[in-house]
Order: sequence, then structure tokens, then C-alpha cells
Amino acid sequence: MYYGNIKKFDVADGEGVRVTLFVSGCRIHCEGCFQAQTQDFKYGKPYTKETEEEVLEALKDEHIEGLTILGGEPFEPENQEVIVTLLKRVREELPDKDIWCWTGYVYDQDLIEGGKKHTPYTDEMLSYIDILVDGPFMIQKRNLALSFRGSENQRVLNLKETIKQGKIVKYIEDGQ
Repeated sequence: MYYGNIKKFDVADGEGVRVTLFVSGCRIHCEGCFQAQTQDFKYGKPYTKETEEEVLEALKDEHIEGLTILGGEPFEPENQEVIVTLLKRVREELPDKDIWCWTGYVYDQDLIEGGKKHTPYTDEMLSYIDILVDGPFMIQKRNLALSFRGSENQRVLNLKETIKQGKIVKYIEDGQ
């Protein structure tokens, strides 16, 4: 897996001050994508063990609320195995940090068992994520007034409660 950037003090991609990892590779190719360069699976630098250590070290700062993963596309099959390893370490080593993730795929269509992006790693990856922002960016539904998403079709899900209850539980309601 490659990654485009690591932001160690990000205030735009989730609540609080965060460490954000921008992974590379995306097959969705949303018109108007704000990170179009990360659609290329070889964009940026190779993700290594040293990269993982850099992310974990940055997360140890007491002012950091948690980790954000976006891209590119974290749920491309090529990225899931690497990301699930990072998320597992965050949960084990820094359990007080929350995890946010953005995906252009739709949770209850593409990521659940039988979905087009479900792999042997998907369920475990989802189990570590607290907040999932799902759905492709749609330029015709663009709305800059929304919190943590760019278009009205996207959802901000409380993934822990969604999994627990077996139904969609939104963290932020539509229109907010």
C-alpha cells in the first residue's frame, strides 16, 4: 500500500485534533474529488513498518483525540490488510483514541458480507472504526454546510452502534 500524506495535527477530518492518514488508491473516481491525486495506487510513498510507527507515535500526544483514515479509498481490497493491522494496534496500544474513516463505498451495500468490497479483512477493519463517513462524493449533491462530508448523499455513521443494533445509526443527522 502507498499513502499520500500523514497529518499529525489535523482539525478538519473528524472531531478534535487528529492524526490523519491519506491512503492511496481508489477506483470510484468521484467527479470533483478533493484528493484526486490519491486515486493512483502508487501515489506518494510506500507504507512501511516505519510509517506505522510514525502514526502510532504521533497518536501518543495527549492533545490528539484519535486517528482518521481517508484517501484514496481505505476499503479498496489492496489497502484493507495493511489498514486493519494499523487499526488493531491503535485499539490495543491506545484504546482511548477514537477512529474515524471515510469511504466512497456505502456501508450496508458494499462493505457488509456479500458486498462488492467485502474481503476477509473487512469485518475486522469495521470493528475497530468508531465513526464511518460513507458514500461517494456527488458533485450534483454538493453542500458545503454539511459537517464532515461534502455531498448530501453521504452519511456520518456511529459504526459501533450500527454494528451492535444491526441497523444504520447516524452520528450526525442529515442536514447537519
